[in-house]
Amino acid sequence: MPDGANAILVRRRRREQAAGSRSTGKVRGSRPLAALAAVFVLAQLLLVRPVLGLGWDEIVYVSQVTSHHPAAFFSAPRSRGVSLLVAPVASWSSSVPLLRVYLALLSGVALFLALRAWRGLFPTRVLVVGGALFASLWMTLFYGPQAMPNYWVAIGALISVGCFLRARAERSASGVLRGLAAGGALMAWMRPTDAVYVAVPLLVVAVVRRHWRLLLVLAAGLAAGAVPWVIEAYVGHGGLGERLAEASRIQGGLGWQIAVDDQLRSLGGRALCRPCTGSMPSPLVTLWWFALPVLAGLGLVVAARAGRLERTLVPLACATTAALPYLFMIGYAAPRFLQPAYALLAIPVADALWHLVRTPRGTWRPVAATLVALCLAGHLAAQLAVLHGAVSRNTESRRDWGRTAGSLHRLGVRPPCLLTGHEAIPIGYYTGCSSGATSGNNENITSAGILRTADRLPVAHLAPAGGTPPRYARSWPVHRISDLDVRVAPGP
Repeated sequence: MPDGANAILVRRRRREQAAGSRSTGKVRGSRPLAALAAVFVLAQLLLVRPVLGLGWDEIVYVSQVTSHHPAAFFSAPRSRGVSLLVAPVASWSSSVPLLRVYLALLSGVALFLALRAWRGLFPTRVLVVGGALFASLWMTLFYGPQAMPNYWVAIGALISVGCFLRARAERSASGVLRGLAAGGALMAWMRPTDAVYVAVPLLVVAVVRRHWRLLLVLAAGLAAGAVPWVIEAYVGHGGLGERLAEASRIQGGLGWQIAVDDQLRSLGGRALCRPCTGSMPSPLVTLWWFALPVLAGLGLVVAARAGRLERTLVPLACATTAALPYLFMIGYAAPRFLQPAYALLAIPVADALWHLVRTPRGTWRPVAATLVALCLAGHLAAQLAVLHGAVSRNTESRRDWGRTAGSLHRLGVRPPCLLTGHEAIPIGYYTGCSSGATSGNNENITSAGILRTADRLPVAHLAPAGGTPPRYARSWPVHRISDLDVRVAPGP
């Protein structure tokens, strides 16, 4: 009996030691990811800077929850996820630097959690390099501290795919299932249609392999995130089909449209390429884009030889379905549209890069390592140069909106007020006015409604210098502000 008791104690100690070693290994594996996330946050604060004013789309999202400005028109394609994300700060403070710092910190924490979802699928060194590849892209640094949805769809995609793959290997891991549902909900919360495109391969694998629990968990997460958007479709857009049709119309009509060249042009630092004209960026700026599919293919070969094909093939499939609509179904481009695809490609690409610089036995290949290091250094330099240009241009354009707002105040256009015409949404936000449009994607008022408003509030119409004003504003006194003709309605 004493011998049996000793045996039980020995087995218990071994289990405790094994659990302790696993816990220690998890902590050590998380430290490099935490360091990467901290560097990502610092890079945003130093390179993008919290003083960058709000952009057009940010204004639409932020104005929905702030009490300091009227809410801008919320069109059919948009989802309320970003508005809810910024509400903890924007609902009580109008400070843009505070909002930027909050979003930078939140994006760093999110990157850390998203990479941790892949623990056990790839070595920590692969996750660190993959995270660094994604985080160092100029559009990731630029949009990380901004109130925009695409970065958060990318984070949700990383979490969903990582947890899906881990759940297949860890059948009893309830935490992983919760992560799968949370990742799906985050994607759908931010952009329901993007979430569907990302999740299609996961849903197909779950059905083919008869993983009904994974199918139900992922579907539940997607549904939970999309519920507000669907409810709003029936409340404000006449139904789900009508909202989808209206969203398609606003985006130029979804269908067979090749936007690959548009995406290439946008890599030079253009926030929105619509219409997408002009010359292509330097090959130094676009070279990484052509290297991505090559390295992803190499990562697939490496995974097949190592007997772990699925954990590479699934993220590549999800990246492909996430990118397809933005490459072949819309007639314009923005670099942020492909962030989910870049995030999912980053880990297989990092795996391929490690294969190039190290042998299966773990020894370095000096020549290959040197070449890869030089290529990555050149890539980083190009990304930082593009980021600097994008920040400079956007900083100046947003300062222009602020200067225009100051001039409007001097003309007596002060809140409560209404602006219509050219760039009425962003200039209206900076002025403190509501914005209105009688036609176009943001149509929300009639000419008669504008005239009725002018009977009781300051109203102004904005047009490019020399432009033809609408009929309701032709008799209003005109003032020149920068390159705008501003027509102010006679006082009520």
